[in-house]
Order: sequence, then C-alpha cells, then structure tokens
Amino acid sequence: MKGYLKLFSLLALMLMLAACGKSGSTTSNNSAASDEKTVIEYWHVNAETQGGKTVEELVKAFNEQSKTTKVVAKYNPDMYKGLMQNLQAEAASGKSPAVVQVGWSFLDYFSNNFSYISPQEVIDQHFPDDRTFLKDHFLDNVLELAQNSEGIQVGIPYSLSTPVLYINKDLLKEAGLDENGPKTWQEVKEFSKKIKEKTGKHGFYMQEPADNWATQALLESNGARMLSGKKAAFASKEGIEAYQLLADMIVKDKTALHLPWDQGVQSFIDGNVAMAYTTIARRSQIQDNAKFNAAAIKSPAWEGKNVRLPAGGAMLAITAQEEKQQKAAWEFMKYLYSVESMAKWTEGTGYVPPRKDVAEDENGLKDFLAENEMMKAAIEQMDGVVSWTSFPGDAGLEAEQKLLDIRDEILGGKTSVEEGLKTTEKEINKLLK
Repeated sequence: MKGYLKLFSLLALMLMLAACGKSGSTTSNNSAASDEKTVIEYWHVNAETQGGKTVEELVKAFNEQSKTTKVVAKYNPDMYKGLMQNLQAEAASGKSPAVVQVGWSFLDYFSNNFSYISPQEVIDQHFPDDRTFLKDHFLDNVLELAQNSEGIQVGIPYSLSTPVLYINKDLLKEAGLDENGPKTWQEVKEFSKKIKEKTGKHGFYMQEPADNWATQALLESNGARMLSGKKAAFASKEGIEAYQLLADMIVKDKTALHLPWDQGVQSFIDGNVAMAYTTIARRSQIQDNAKFNAAAIKSPAWEGKNVRLPAGGAMLAITAQEEKQQKAAWEFMKYLYSVESMAKWTEGTGYVPPRKDVAEDENGLKDFLAENEMMKAAIEQMDGVVSWTSFPGDAGLEAEQKLLDIRDEILGGKTSVEEGLKTTEKEINKLLK
C-alpha cells in the first residue's frame, strides 16, 4: 500500500509539473530525500563548558554525511541524575529517545528500570559487517565498565575520565610552595592553609555537581568503600577520616570553597583559588580560559595508600523501541566511535578515549597528546581506575540524592561528618533491602 501511495504521489507531481511546462526541480528532490530520513533523539549531559560545543559539531557533521538518519541532540541539566529523571518522565508518557548517555553510577538503575537493547544485538540483527566491531576496538576491561551486575553488556563506554588536581603554579609560587603541587591529601590541606595565609585567596575546591564521583575518590583512596556487597559502607573509620579532612578545610579552616560546580571551577579560572579537584573533562575549559600558568597533576594519594579513582563519564545505550530507530541509533553510534570522532571528542572535552587505537593513530590523537601536557595526568593514572559505585535495585536515584543532601549539610556546617555519614549510611541501607 505504501508503494502505491508513493507511486501515485510521484505521478501526480509529474503531471502537475508537466502542466506548468516545467521539469522536476532540485529543491523538490532534496526535500523528499530529507523527509525520508529517520529522525532520532540523542540525550546527553554535556553543557557548553563540558563538551556541549563538540556534541553540536559531531551531530552536525554526522547529519551532513548521513543519507538515512537525522540526529537531534538534547541537553539534560543536572548531569546523569537529571537525565535519568527526564528519561523516567519520557518513559511514563510512552516515548523514548534513541540514544542516551548513562553515567556509570546509574548503570544498574538504568538496566533495572528502562527498556533498552544491547548494541551488539542491534549489530547482530542488522549489521553483519560490524559483528566484531566491539571486540576489535575495545579492551575487555573497558567493555566491562558497561556491563551491569549480572554481566549483561548494556551499552558501550563513551566517556572515560578520572579526577585530576588542577593547580595555579603562579599562586603556589607566590605562597612559597612547590609549584609542581601536592602529592598527598595531607599536603593539599597544608598547601591550602599556607596559600590563604600568604595570598588571602582560597587554596582548594572539590567539584560539587549532582553526583558523588569525586567524593568516592577521596574516601576510597583512604581505604573506605562506598559499597560492600549490596550494602552502603562509606561511614567506616577511613571514610569519616577522609571526609573530615575536606570538611575541616571548608568549615573550620575556611581555606577551601563550598560552591556549585560551575562556580567553583570558574573561581579557579579567575585565579581566586589555587587548586581545583575535578574531572579531566574540564581540561579544555581551563586550558582555554586561565590567564595564569595552569597545570593538571595526578590525583593526590593518602600517605602510604594507593589511589582508587572511579571511572567518570558515561556509556552510550540504545533506548529506541522501533527497529528503524534502533538501526539509525547504531549508525550514529558507529560514527561517534570512529577514530576521527573519538579524537574530536577528546580534544573538545579531555575525556580519555575508550577505543584502544585512538591515541596512537595518525588520524587520532597522536599529535594532540604530544602538545597537551594536561592530558598526561589522566592517562598516567588509569591503573588506579575502579568502577563508579552504582547502588543496586531501584533505589539508586534516592540513594544518590541522600548522599548529595548530606554533602550540603556537612560542608555547610549544619552537621558533623561522623553523625551525617552514619545516619545516611543507615538510611540508604534501608532503601537497598
């Protein structure tokens, strides 16, 4: 029936043009071709200061070269928690985007609560030439980051990052400190105190988005664990000790800042804080805008202990429900995972590429990495990467929010570290039963 309707429409158009004494125009043909494209939505969390422009460039370039698919990118505020909340509302209305970014801390929550199809399943059904794409281009341990607690490959790693310490070498030098920065968390505290005394400026800022990624790095590097088995365990002696160091700097010593993420990073860029602990994905923003001698160094360790750094970033998952949209989703994803697109993504953000051959490829990052010193810290500390804690069951969003709420209470001086962490741990464990 569709074929007959299409033929009828074409004959009608030809008769109309013939009656006018004209032949078919290029504009009409282009319009028809455009109408036949499958339109899909790509949901992401990349604000303009964290890769948003690169998302726009990649989507635009894909749309220009694709004959079958048109991608519409949709930015979701409040990072991965915000995207999950929006996805929940979309699913309740019976709709869904085709491709979504899922933060590592919501991997299990996503796979337990939303309809998705594994990229490999789409490949096996429709793209036989790509059947070994994942195996050929990704290390096993990297692919495992996108597997849920049951070992199911939910998506494909897209953004990989670790927290690094950005330093203002000029301010450190002015304070009479080693301009190469501190090596331990104890030194971070000492440096911050001296910076405040000598320059009047704040010494330290730790990122505070709508997640607890940086907090996990701080606590687990001291020997604590956010999760032990299926129970929250962060209120251990080591966890309290680590959180206390941060709280003392902010509440007691007033040498560190307690601000929303964008404001905190901007304070560093403006030269008002000497050290900022945040994702390597902020590299481009800091490198392009800082007017001082800025550098990125490896995440501080706790004296005598090994760092444990949660893998930041996200995977890409396919939530398209219709076969046509699922095929379009893979076409777009394959484009994003090309060497050239991965290189552009890293250059525009600072994320470490998950595809194994991008760093050395002539069309990839070979020249870029040679020229961008800030990337070295993130790449050199990849051996300390662990999974970003994903609370099990369907209480992931609520558990994450409780940690955010207690962070504001502790760093706002409204409650003690020990009382706040122990109470929150008990509340989360009740949710996880």
